[in-house]
Amino acid sequence: MGQEINGKIAYITGAGSGIGRATAIKFAKEGIHVGLIARTESKLKAVQEEAQALGVNASIAVTDIANMEEVNESISKLEKDLGPADILINNAGIGAHGSLLEMDPEEWKHTFEVNVFGTYHVTRAVLPQLIEKDKGDIINISSSNGLKGTAGSSAYSGSKFAIQGMTEALMQEVRKNNIRVFTLNPSLVATEMAFGEDVDEQNKEKFMQPEDLAEYMVSQLKLHQRIFIKTSLQWATNPF
Repeated sequence: MGQEINGKIAYITGAGSGIGRATAIKFAKEGIHVGLIARTESKLKAVQEEAQALGVNASIAVTDIANMEEVNESISKLEKDLGPADILINNAGIGAHGSLLEMDPEEWKHTFEVNVFGTYHVTRAVLPQLIEKDKGDIINISSSNGLKGTAGSSAYSGSKFAIQGMTEALMQEVRKNNIRVFTLNPSLVATEMAFGEDVDEQNKEKFMQPEDLAEYMVSQLKLHQRIFIKTSLQWATNPF
């Protein structure tokens, strides 16, 4: 018998679109109450309404995760609205591509501020809730670029490699608290971040969809508490 997830509370960053949105809706279908974090209020409200229509509680917090003060206020709001988290999905992130010399230094720095420090800010704010429960799950959405660097991705790959190291260390720190910490490392997923406005034109039978990752996360969360998959890599079967 695996872990029962119905009735749990999950906080999800980057919940307004893409993987975050798909995860929120899939979780709602599984009976998980969702705390939704992103920068765009209109997108958050749309996801909130869709989740509530599925019979769960949903709260939103408009947040720039690179700002630690905003994050702390938002996590306090979600805890007040929904209760302390059982699950944290660190999904929010930005992509930045260009050679090390071509990329503007501020853009390079901002990639780390969002992808690395943002993940740190949210995890730091939520972790005490999980420790208090002596149980929980943290899933960090990284990238295949976080396992293998590619030309033109020094900022993005660097930030995602950092997520791997942070996850590995945190996992060792909180195992004694029955908290599982793991990363997903998808290759190309059909999201706006990857394809922009052309995302709907991509072959849904070929490219990985956000819903695929959401389904994968549900399967991981349902594993018995005694086991978890520390790091996994997701590939499209035949995108050519």
